[in-house]
Amino acid sequence: MDKALRHWESRIGRRLKLRDLHILSTVVQWGSMAKAATHLAMSQPAVSEAIANLEDALRVRLLDRSSRGIEPTLYADALLKRGHVVFDELQQGIRDIEFLTDPSVGEVRIACSEQSAAGLLPAAIDGLSRRYPKIVIRVVQANAATLEFRELRERRVDLVLARMIGSFVEDDLAIEILFEDPHFVVVGAPSRWARRRKVALAELVNEPWLFPSNQVVNALIAEAFKAHGLNVPQERVNAGSILLRNHLLTTGRFLTVLPDSVLRYNAKQWSLKALPVDLGVKPAIAIVTLKNRTVSPVVQLFIEQVRAVAKTMFAPLGSKRSARSKAGRAPPES
Repeated sequence: MDKALRHWESRIGRRLKLRDLHILSTVVQWGSMAKAATHLAMSQPAVSEAIANLEDALRVRLLDRSSRGIEPTLYADALLKRGHVVFDELQQGIRDIEFLTDPSVGEVRIACSEQSAAGLLPAAIDGLSRRYPKIVIRVVQANAATLEFRELRERRVDLVLARMIGSFVEDDLAIEILFEDPHFVVVGAPSRWARRRKVALAELVNEPWLFPSNQVVNALIAEAFKAHGLNVPQERVNAGSILLRNHLLTTGRFLTVLPDSVLRYNAKQWSLKALPVDLGVKPAIAIVTLKNRTVSPVVQLFIEQVRAVAKTMFAPLGSKRSARSKAGRAPPES
């Protein structure tokens, strides 16, 4: 038998228990053995014994005690970093078994910005839930202004629907670009601009603007005006909420900028109109997952559904091809 394998079996393999690793993770999370014991419904001595067993097996100190409570050592950090992967893979395995037992059930966890939640995502969820009504979709809102992907890296979500500007490369992330999502200047139907067939960007500088909270997108909008030798409009309202901006647009008083993917699924309902102005702002929409992490069959079904909906984005807004799409609800005409 290989010496390294014998060493593993004698020192680690027979002594390192997943239960003890879970207890260590909980202690670090709560910063206290007493709190961890309460959370785990265990006695504090049992928690202490589990930590002692780990330290004895690994022959390193895993926890330090300070005035602020218990803190992990660098050895604990290294162990837990790998431990999160182990537990995540086990959970994925359980999901695979559940899917094999009943392909109609499962869970998908998604992080996305509000703009994706107002356009592409509802269409994908609608299409998938019609085919698999028992699948549970859990959505958390990601910070659209930064691309930290914290929820994904900590394995709290299965994938992220991200709006990407320029090239973006991370060694641990798999990025699949779905389509470019051009942004339009948008008004409500009562607006005097909605009836104009020709509009110059210079005419809109002094109008009341609703700007999104995403500073990256706002910077691109500013660049579009500067490229035409124009001053950047002064914002009257700054809000990340698509719902709030849609409500204000219906007054006919304001202008805003919305991506094509949002306009397709909101134009008819809110009586919105895209003006014939080319901003040249075209960020890409991407699916982001972790490399070297096998997604569950249910998550793969959802990704395939997102791809199907994304294909409709290549058709002109309001075209017959879009209206016949079977991937989700038919996009409305603007």
